Amino acid sequence: MFAIRDRTAMKRALAFAAGVLALAAMVGAVQAEDRIPGPRYDDKGQLIRADGWRQWVFIGAPLTPNALNDGKAPFPEFHNVYIEPAAYAHFAKTGKFPNGTMIAKELLSVGETEAVSGNGYFQGKFQGLEFTVKDTERFPKEPGGWTYYSFGHALPYANAAKAFPTDACAACHEAAAEYDMVFTQYYPILKAAAPK
Repeated sequence: MFAIRDRTAMKRALAFAAGVLALAAMVGAVQAEDRIPGPRYDDKGQLIRADGWRQWVFIGAPLTPNALNDGKAPFPEFHNVYIEPAAYAHFAKTGKFPNGTMIAKELLSVGETEAVSGNGYFQGKFQGLEFTVKDTERFPKEPGGWTYYSFGHALPYANAAKAFPTDACAACHEAAAEYDMVFTQYYPILKAAAPK
């Protein structure tokens, strides 16, 4: 009689343990699917430049040239903008930028204005690399958890950068960005990707 009870208790315990392991595997699979590589920082708290940003998802190339701004555009370069692929996939699935989102903005001068295809604005030389990062755990007091970094304005870019003061970038993004500190109004690729 005691042996049967022990076997029954053991079967129940094993079934319970198997259920817990199955649930843990399911949770792990969901978390792995939504895992964002996220930013890395050095021992000084500087953002380490992620490599391969030109292979990320391209979302746009805004340009506010001097020629259209009385010769005094505050940002007269092309801005080639890319989002880290896992963050893009999460945004396309949920419509939200997850914690760990990294967006790279590479600056290029306005080069030639004539081409075989006609007159226009064509990209010239590399003039800088900037990242914006959403890290609410590390920067809970920054608007939306977003911070902004510059890796320099000439090649080769720096390997690490410290965050700009909040007023340097966040104020403009907070005042004018369409969604979650990002100028989605200028990125039709993001608007098309967001769930309806």
